[in-house]
Amino acid sequence: SSTAATSSIGIGLGLMAGIVGLHLPAIMLLAFLPVLAIAGGYGRLNTAEPDAGSSYRWVGRTLNPWLGFLTGWVNTVGTVVFMAYTTTVTGSSIVQLLDLMHVRSVAGLRLDADSTVRCTLIGLAVLVGAALVAVRGLDLAARLQKALLVFEYVVLLGFCGYGLFAGDQPFSLQWYNPFAIPSTAALAQGTVLAVFCYWGFESVFSVGEEVRDPRDASRAGTVALVVMLLLFLLAGTAFQRVLPLDELADNGAHGLTYFGAELASQPLAALPLIALMFSAVASLQSSVIPTARGLYAMGRDGVLGPVWTRLHPRHRTPAAGTLLITGVAVALALCAVAIPTVNDLISAAVNAIGIIVALYYALTAVAAAVRFRHLLRSSLLEGLRAVVGPLLGAAALLAVGGYLAWTFYDSADHFELAADNGWFELSVVVLMIVSGLPAAAWARWRRRSAYFLGDLRRAAPHPHHPRTEHHP
Repeated sequence: SSTAATSSIGIGLGLMAGIVGLHLPAIMLLAFLPVLAIAGGYGRLNTAEPDAGSSYRWVGRTLNPWLGFLTGWVNTVGTVVFMAYTTTVTGSSIVQLLDLMHVRSVAGLRLDADSTVRCTLIGLAVLVGAALVAVRGLDLAARLQKALLVFEYVVLLGFCGYGLFAGDQPFSLQWYNPFAIPSTAALAQGTVLAVFCYWGFESVFSVGEEVRDPRDASRAGTVALVVMLLLFLLAGTAFQRVLPLDELADNGAHGLTYFGAELASQPLAALPLIALMFSAVASLQSSVIPTARGLYAMGRDGVLGPVWTRLHPRHRTPAAGTLLITGVAVALALCAVAIPTVNDLISAAVNAIGIIVALYYALTAVAAAVRFRHLLRSSLLEGLRAVVGPLLGAAALLAVGGYLAWTFYDSADHFELAADNGWFELSVVVLMIVSGLPAAAWARWRRRSAYFLGDLRRAAPHPHHPRTEHHP
């Protein structure tokens, strides 16, 4: 659910088509390779040391506590930004669905699917509801997520499978050729956006302390990635079979609903829109859960305040952190209404988060390679999986992320608060990273956290730990 495949297909494919043209399957396949390699490092780290803090803890312990803190920080900030604009996506899908039901206004407020303000307010109500369910615990959240996912994937498989045969656009193997992508800049930006679409598989590692066997999380991360790849290849091919490039790119954030309307009439055409709405709701909740646990781990290490370690007295979940992080996302979503349209909001945030995701994926991969480098001598196969693969994946992501950052800088000669201004997009990335330095300095010299003083030994389970199956 955290990977939000339906949302990525419904929103991301249209945006990427405007960049890479008719090469959606190629860019999704290309981005899959470094992410899969990095997932091998994640899995090995989780098996050796399951931790609610996951990459924050692993990078800090293996490489450097400052890098570890910034890994946790940018992960948290990126997720909060994601939650903030996903509320708008959720609200937009709800408004579109109401429009199909001929509901044009609510309580005197005119509904407009491309109005950031109206969509954000509706989405915020859903975000708060998702957070309250998350406070109840993983069992209830998992049952809800399962129902939403089954509906989403049945709709995706049905419509995309039908689109493969019903579409009238000529099929071409060049769709799968990454060397046919128009330019290096398009390749870099398309890859970062595609990596963003795969973002979320690592959320399973944040609950490594709450499952019976940590290896379940490692397997789940890999399964999620493979399922994502297959869905993206199917959807990318089906979209290009049904929609000409200009229609696909022009519809951007409404790509899935437009695709559904081309294949079916109402009420069946509303099913992709409902699936998109379910995906947005599911991704909101599955973003709150790992973020709250990451902040719980940082509070447990003393780098953040004790409020983040407060557990619900009955459900034993990090309830205070869940509600606090939801409040921050609500505040950010309200600030984001300064960007006037849904497409602008999505474009600016996705580009920034894509570079951030590439950065902390790469740091985690390097941590895995350093920690398990001895496997190159004792087990070649495991060494390839835990050392060589993650290093190659990290190098690829850093290369495309760095190139994209340079293109942002080189694309403008002045700063403007607009989603298509390169300096603005780059400043969002820099702000996400730099904002963590004062917080890290405060934790190091004011809180004198053991995390920064070199004592990263795991504490014994105590009443502040979340309830787990293997530590009753």
